Amino acid sequence: MKLRLPFIKNPPLVSVVRLTGTIGLGGRNSLNDETLAPLLEKAFRRGKPAAVAIELNSPGGSPVQSSLIGARIRRLAEETKVPVFVFVEDVAASGGYWIASAADEIWADASSILGSIGVISSGFGAHIFLARQGVERRVYTAGKSKSMLDPFRPENPEDVARLKELLEELHENFIAHVTARRGDKLDAATDLFTGEVWLARRATELGLIEGIGHLKPKMQERFGSKVQFRRYGMRRPIWSRFGMEFAQDVLAGIEERAAYARFGL
Repeated sequence: MKLRLPFIKNPPLVSVVRLTGTIGLGGRNSLNDETLAPLLEKAFRRGKPAAVAIELNSPGGSPVQSSLIGARIRRLAEETKVPVFVFVEDVAASGGYWIASAADEIWADASSILGSIGVISSGFGAHIFLARQGVERRVYTAGKSKSMLDPFRPENPEDVARLKELLEELHENFIAHVTARRGDKLDAATDLFTGEVWLARRATELGLIEGIGHLKPKMQERFGSKVQFRRYGMRRPIWSRFGMEFAQDVLAGIEERAAYARFGL
């Protein structure tokens, strides 16, 4: 136990939280609000930190979980009066950038990928395959839209139109969040909300981040060379260490690999 004496000033403490992976897609490495809640609570409240630094590496995922995580970060920062710094590693895109923009400042490596302020929905259609195999699909619903976008039935133009409406509404929510958080820092002359991504130098010019910087030197620059770091990270459940979630983790790993691959990673 560290001894704290009232007449000796302790060096500043920075809580470091590592957030890596897709958001809300399942698997033990997935980021979601329920899992991160106790982790973030400790980071903001334990030991009276001078700041919380988040190491972020995420290609995105669930819009809802991105929003919940971002909102929790902001709520804790305001309740504790502790500033938040995000340090992007490989990528902070889509929902990853949603979380990043909850910080007071965003820093990245020169080769980090940022942006993708947009919404995507993808899937497969298997109705032709089933027909060729002689399989008949039978669906019964109460409510004409209950089977919307069923991948085992031919695509319905009305379903596609409705999906696009939902995606547009989600996109508007994303735009409102980024605009509220980044404000006048954003380049008003450039359309930043097309889903495009940029490397860190261009993202700095566009106002999406503060600039290029790494965690330890940047925190030492802010809080002095004697600043101390306390790390917080997600722990794997005991049963997952013995392969009891192997199948789920394999599928989640494939989804996560595909999400990173969209950005050449």
